Amino acid sequence: IARQNLEVKKEKKAFAAKRAPALSKAMMAAPLSAGATVQSSVMPNSHGLAVQDRIAIAPMPVIIDNPVNIGNKIVGQDEFSKIEDNNIKIVKSEPVSTLSVDVDTASYSFVRRMLNNGVLPQKNAVRVEELINYFNYDYKIPNDAAKPFEPTVAIYDSPWNVNNKLIHIGVKGHNIDKSEKPKSNLVFLIDTSGSMNSQDKLPLLKKSLSMLVNTLSAEDTISIVAYAGSAGTVLEPTSAKDKNKIISAMDRLRSGGSTSGGAGIKLAYNLAQQNFDEKAVNRVILATDGDFNVGITNHDELQDFIERKRDTGIFLSILGFGQGNYHDNLMQKLAQNGNGNAAYIDSLNEARKVLVDEAGSTLFTIAKDVKIQVEFNPNMVSEYRLIGYETRALKREDFNNDKVDAAEIGAGHSVTAIYEITPVNAKTMVDDLRYQTSDVEKKKLELSDNSEYAYLKMRYKLPKEDVSKLITRPITAADFKTMDNLSGDIKFAAAVAGFGQKLRGGKYIGKFSYDDIIKIANSAKGNDDFGYRSEFVNLVRTAKAISVPEKIEPVIIQPEVIENKVILDKPIPVKPMAPMPEQEYHDSKTHQESLKKRVLEEVKAIEDKVEQEQLKPIGMEDKFGFDDIMPPMPGEEEIAPIEIKDKEVKMNQ
Repeated sequence: IARQNLEVKKEKKAFAAKRAPALSKAMMAAPLSAGATVQSSVMPNSHGLAVQDRIAIAPMPVIIDNPVNIGNKIVGQDEFSKIEDNNIKIVKSEPVSTLSVDVDTASYSFVRRMLNNGVLPQKNAVRVEELINYFNYDYKIPNDAAKPFEPTVAIYDSPWNVNNKLIHIGVKGHNIDKSEKPKSNLVFLIDTSGSMNSQDKLPLLKKSLSMLVNTLSAEDTISIVAYAGSAGTVLEPTSAKDKNKIISAMDRLRSGGSTSGGAGIKLAYNLAQQNFDEKAVNRVILATDGDFNVGITNHDELQDFIERKRDTGIFLSILGFGQGNYHDNLMQKLAQNGNGNAAYIDSLNEARKVLVDEAGSTLFTIAKDVKIQVEFNPNMVSEYRLIGYETRALKREDFNNDKVDAAEIGAGHSVTAIYEITPVNAKTMVDDLRYQTSDVEKKKLELSDNSEYAYLKMRYKLPKEDVSKLITRPITAADFKTMDNLSGDIKFAAAVAGFGQKLRGGKYIGKFSYDDIIKIANSAKGNDDFGYRSEFVNLVRTAKAISVPEKIEPVIIQPEVIENKVILDKPIPVKPMAPMPEQEYHDSKTHQESLKKRVLEEVKAIEDKVEQEQLKPIGMEDKFGFDDIMPPMPGEEEIAPIEIKDKEVKMNQ
C-alpha cells in the first residue's frame, strides 16, 4: 500500500508539473462570466494551478479577470474579409473617386447582435456604408420610372473635425405600386447541413421565409431546394396560392450532414431557369450560414458560376443566419457578383423588416449596375476621404465600361455615400510639398453660390437594358447648410457614419465620442415608426458601456473555520485584472475553453483512480503534490492538510 501511495503521488507530481504552465495560461487568460465570484468550483491560485473550492487555497491573493458578458454565445469563429479604411486622397494627385453603390444591410444586423450579446464586434464585421444604408431616408423621388432616382446633395461642417466638411450624396429608388408589381419566380435555396442545427439558424430561417410566402400573390411561383451532404428538390415550382403546401414543405426540413452549397446553387439556378418568365422577377434566395465544406468550396469558382448566371436574368439574394460559424466573406462575394443583395437575419423582427416591410427593395430591382463618380475641384478641395465602401471601389475607367458589374437598387431603397473633404486654405491632414509653389502660395478664395466643390456623375441601367444612362450634377457652395438647417435624415446619417468609424477604431474622427453620436442621433430621430432609430441610440449606449469597463472594487475573502481549523487565517484581497484586448479574447476563447476542459478531465481521472484504489485520504496540497513542486512564498505559512475522517464528505469537498 505504501508503494502504491508513493507511485500515485509521483504520478500526480508529474501531471501537475506538466500541466501547470498550460493551465495557468488558460485559466488566467479567459475572463470570467459576468457576476463570477471567488466561489467558482475551479479557479487558479497564485501559483497558476487549479484548486477546487476556496477551502484549499493558501493565504495568497487570487487574481480575477474583469468580467465580460458574452451572452453564452460562441464568438471568434465568424469569418469576414479584411477591410482597410479608405485613405486620405490628395485632390491634385487623385481628383476622381469611383465606386459601386452598396444596398446590403447585413453588417448592421450582425453588429447589433454582437452588441446585444455584450461584445464589441470585430473591426472587419463593421462596414460603415451598410450601417448607414440600413435606415430609410426620405430623399427626393422622381415621378418618371424611366429615371429611377435623382441625387440629394448637402455640404455641412464635419462634426468630428472643425477643419473639414462632409459631402452627403443620397438617392432613393421610386416605389412600385401594388397594381404594377411584377410576378415573382422565386427559388428558396435552404441550407439544412449540420451547422444549421441551432434555434437562430434553421428554425428561424423557416419562420422568416414563411413570412415572405404569406405576402405573395397567387401569380407568384415558389420552388424549394435543400442542400446538406447533397442537394435535392424539396418542392417543384408551386403557385404561391398553395401557401399551406409551401410552408409544410419547409417545416419538414431537418438539419444534418456536411454542406454541399455549390451543388445546391447549381440546382436552384436550374429550377429558376426551367420556370423562367421574362415578365417576372426571377430570383434565387439563398438562406445559409455560409459554411460550404463539400462540393464546390473554392470561393472564386463559386463566384465565376454566379457571374455567368447573372447574365441570364436570374438575380440572387442572400439571407445570413447564425453566429459562431458565420461565413460573411463568402456571402458578400456571391451577393456582389450575382446581381443581388445580402441581409443578416438575427430575429423575427429583422425578418419582417427585410422580407415584409421592405420586400420591394429586396425583391424588385429598378436599376442595376449603379455607379457613382465624383471629381473634386482642386481650387476648392485639397483632400478627400470616402467613408466606407472599401469593398466597392472601382477603377476610374470602370465608370463608363458597361461590362463592369456594380450593385442594384431595389424599389424604395435608399443609398447614401458620404465624403469628408478638407477645403483649400484649411489645415490638412497631409503636409504640403516643398517644391510645388502653387501649394506654397495659396490665395484665399472668395466663395460664390456657384463655386463648385465637385462634379457628381451617376450611371445605371434599367433592369431589362444593357446600355447605361448618365445623371450629372455639380456640387456647389449653394449646397452648404449649417448643422441646424440640415434635414433630420442627413444629420442621422452623419451620426451613424461616426458610430461605424468609432467601432472600427476611430482613426479619423479624433475625440468624437459616443455621447456626441447620441446627441446628434437623438436630435434627428424624426418620424421613427418602427423604432429603428431609437434602437440605434440604445446600441450606441451599449457600445459605450462595453468600451469603458466599470471600476471593479477588490473582493475580500473572509476567514473561514471548518471543524475548529482556520482555513484562511486573514482576509485576502482579490485584485481585479485588466481585460484582454477584445480581438485577442475572441481569437483565443475557443482554444482556452477546450484546454481547460481537457485539463479538468485529466484531474478528474486521477481523482477517480485514487478513489478506485481505496488509498488513504490525503490533504489537498499533498494530493496534487503542490508542496513538493514549489516552496511557500515569503511570509506564507504552510497550512496543514484538512483531516476529515468521513471519506464521503472529503470527496464532496
